[in-house]
Amino acid sequence: MPFSNQSIFHPAVFFLTGIPGFESYHAWLSIPFCCLYAIAISGNGMILFVILTESSLHEPMYYFLSMLSFTDLGLCLSTLVTMLRIFWFNAQEISFDACISQMFFIHGFTFMESSVLLVMAFDRFIAICNPLRYATILTNSRIIKVGFAIVIRGTTALVPLLLLLKRLSFCRSHVLHHSYCFHPDVMKLSCTDTKINSAFGLAIVISTAGIDSVLILLSYVLIIHSVLSIASPKERKKAFGTCVSHISAVAIFYIPMISLSLVHRFGKHAPPLVHTLIANVYLLIPPVMNPIIYSVKTKQIRKAVLKIFLSKLI
Repeated sequence: MPFSNQSIFHPAVFFLTGIPGFESYHAWLSIPFCCLYAIAISGNGMILFVILTESSLHEPMYYFLSMLSFTDLGLCLSTLVTMLRIFWFNAQEISFDACISQMFFIHGFTFMESSVLLVMAFDRFIAICNPLRYATILTNSRIIKVGFAIVIRGTTALVPLLLLLKRLSFCRSHVLHHSYCFHPDVMKLSCTDTKINSAFGLAIVISTAGIDSVLILLSYVLIIHSVLSIASPKERKKAFGTCVSHISAVAIFYIPMISLSLVHRFGKHAPPLVHTLIANVYLLIPPVMNPIIYSVKTKQIRKAVLKIFLSKLI
């Protein structure tokens, strides 16, 4: 375990953490983590492949689902190398610049996923509340523009945030709480004033995930109001059924995200294991669960996946 260094400088390396207290079992613990990564990468890869190759799925709802799978793949691949290096080789070191780069991808894909979930809520709102104009509102050109806007929004806000981080000096322990670089975690190790960093970071979270979550909630309030005005119970059930997968995706994304933020802001005295477990749930559970949820709950995706598997067997 690296010792604290009280000199003020930009560190050559930070030291990532595996699972505190279970260092001697890292090789065994890598097995379930490898399984989770394999499920996430293969599941999201399959959904992307199915949507791209199956012409019947070339519709706005599935284009947005492919965006969700892309961001989930990005999140997985952003942490895969550092996670497995720790578990397999006990290689905890990561350079300062590599740490900055990893934060860019982790937070960038996180903000992009939040934006995608908001767009998917808007898609459900239009499909249920204004179905006759659905095709004219969500045209292919508009979907492409939305995709570019999501990428630009998810990345541009991070550049000044990470530049502000680079100006900090570090004189405390360089040991991070997670197996990847996370902005609040790195910022806490600084011995210089981080008020600007903290305020700017909070402003970015509020202006992205915060606003997105409020708008998603508003979308579902309007959807529920519209569905309740439908006379037929069967039609109500069908309308709500189209939203189940998206509501599940929203829950498994925002609950771990909020939990990790609360732990970092108010859980200073929480055991290191709590930080580590919540951090791993935050990054691994959404990419693992989203393809499972959409494969089980969406009949068209399920049929397309089965069609591909059967064609390979025959």
